[in-house]
Amino acid sequence: MMENNNLSLTYSSPGPSSRTPSPSKQKNLLATGGMWSAGAAASIHENELSEGEERSMIEPRCLEDTKIQELIQILIDWINKELCKDRIIVKNLEEDLFDGQILQKLLEKLTGQLLDVPEVTHSEEQQRSKLKVVLEFADNILINREIESLRKWTVESIHTKNLVSILYLLIEMAIHFRAPIRIPENVIVKLVVVTKQKGNLVHSIAAEQLTAEYGYDELGQRRDKDAFDVLFNHSDSLQNSISTIKETLTTFVNKHLLKINGQYIKKVTDLEKQFSDGIYLCFLIGLLEGFFVPLYDIHLNPKSFEEKVENVTFAFDLMQDVGFPKPKVRPEDIVNMDMKSTLRVIYSIFIRHKGKG
Repeated sequence: MMENNNLSLTYSSPGPSSRTPSPSKQKNLLATGGMWSAGAAASIHENELSEGEERSMIEPRCLEDTKIQELIQILIDWINKELCKDRIIVKNLEEDLFDGQILQKLLEKLTGQLLDVPEVTHSEEQQRSKLKVVLEFADNILINREIESLRKWTVESIHTKNLVSILYLLIEMAIHFRAPIRIPENVIVKLVVVTKQKGNLVHSIAAEQLTAEYGYDELGQRRDKDAFDVLFNHSDSLQNSISTIKETLTTFVNKHLLKINGQYIKKVTDLEKQFSDGIYLCFLIGLLEGFFVPLYDIHLNPKSFEEKVENVTFAFDLMQDVGFPKPKVRPEDIVNMDMKSTLRVIYSIFIRHKGKG
């Protein structure tokens, strides 16, 4: 909806009691890939599906999962930040993105290229035609990424407001364009799948993994499991171990960084926060590896997210120059103060230098 040049939509997590569609509405939601499943699956008629045809939708109760809610909100906030100068406000992914207009604006902003599509569409046919051009443009950009989810969105699924397809598309766009966001790990949704087999409708539940189980590396590829993943996956029972690791690493970095007398270094009390701009990381590597870090190569007073990412990226380059393996995390995750990513990088430095004075 556009009012006063603003696009305004509303997101709310639909739970079982939040809204209950009528039987006719339930049928429509199933046919369009909507989010109400139980009633829709029961009310769909055999002649609404062709033999072998399959339709699916999110099981509504899984939308109460905090990780799914977090993922949706992170993506909404990212889009709104990117398009704030266009006075576009997204509040509901399904209702706002289905016609292709906001996807068009987002891709134009991220790529710096203008798409040859009409600004306003007046009919469903025109919407689908515009959406087709927009998605073909997105697919051509994302085709170079080796991703399992490629093509898990179509003109039909996006236009019929299929939330899973929309999430897949936005996640891959965020990774490809190195969005300044932290994508939650291992987000899984349950789908109600309805298939017509031998004239009868067969219902089943399937799990769909939207994000990587162990996060993404610097190139946006899915990471393999390591010791830190095991530790954090059992954080409730191993909380003391995490605290001990943080204390050990904090003591380690202070032992070396406090050798520097200057306005840029203070005692470390919060690893994630104080290492998030990349400055401490650059200085720590230089101290331990025995070289001076030219101050003109880093942003000493980084103001923007981008400047902090440049600092962390430079620190990663320094690490590789002196023989460290390629970091398994994205610079953006360090800047976003992701605890596991920060500890993983500092721990790799600690292991190499823990015996040195």
